Amino acid sequence: MTLPRQVVPGRDYMITRRCSERRFFLRPDEDTNNAFIYCLGLAAQRANVQVTFSVAMSNHHHTGIHDPDGNFPIFTEHFHGLLARCQNAHLGRFENFWSSEATSVVRLVEANDIIEKMTYAFANPSAANLVDTIEEWPGVATFHGTLSGGCITATRPKHFFRDDGGMPDVISLPMARPHGFEDLEPTEWANIITERVRAKEADHRQRRASQGIAVLGREGILRQKSADCPTDHAPRFQMSPLVAAKNKWARIEALLRNRGFVERYRAAFLAHVAGLADVLFPFGTYWMRKVAKVACEAAEVVEAATRDLAANPAPT
Repeated sequence: MTLPRQVVPGRDYMITRRCSERRFFLRPDEDTNNAFIYCLGLAAQRANVQVTFSVAMSNHHHTGIHDPDGNFPIFTEHFHGLLARCQNAHLGRFENFWSSEATSVVRLVEANDIIEKMTYAFANPSAANLVDTIEEWPGVATFHGTLSGGCITATRPKHFFRDDGGMPDVISLPMARPHGFEDLEPTEWANIITERVRAKEADHRQRRASQGIAVLGREGILRQKSADCPTDHAPRFQMSPLVAAKNKWARIEALLRNRGFVERYRAAFLAHVAGLADVLFPFGTYWMRKVAKVACEAAEVVEAATRDLAANPAPT
């Protein structure tokens, strides 16, 4: 059984999913880009999540969301399931589209952590030696939409959805500004993101120059086949982080909350399996609350439990 994850309204996340065997199933083309945006926008509407940024590389994506209602599991299920079926129809495939690895859902604890991951995502094409700047990337990248706070739109893909079906003809996905930056003027907000992305791109440009590496370029990217994959070896057996926080104490607090939730959930689950009555699961329980209709604690209870855990940490 995998570790339970606390799902709490109002949190921010970066979601990453990789294609099966690192194949280029998301290799940019007009239909793929349109399908990605359409499925992303449709899933965001269904789950009522706000998308803050998204970059679709040829074999994975990075997407930032704000989750006001605690619905990110619904969002990931709809988005990844719909996009997989849509792209398989486009590519004439029938096998697994996504990697068997679990979807990476990293909680972004503070406002600056959102900006950090946003910068990472927008600089990813440059970091992978594919293009020099994010504007040259031929795939989906919400860089300009994120800067302006505008909407990105897509039409219903023709290679999967029925013309007489119930799906909307057009999806418009507004790009949300992360919390903590709502009061900035548009120009000031755009400058913050642009300067950080340009600094990362400059670092990667200097690295390539020192190592004698050239970017693949748009034409080279578009010549790749969907069945291709990177020639280097993927890192294996690495830690999969649950939280991202540059601030040490914010990170410690988030990890303590996670540990406290897991311990309380495990105790409640064992009691539930044993058939005990009136078992109370911790605040943030998702699957058992949705499917098994178990009772859950109020938010204030878990707050008190976290304070106790911080004051008396378990031995390591």
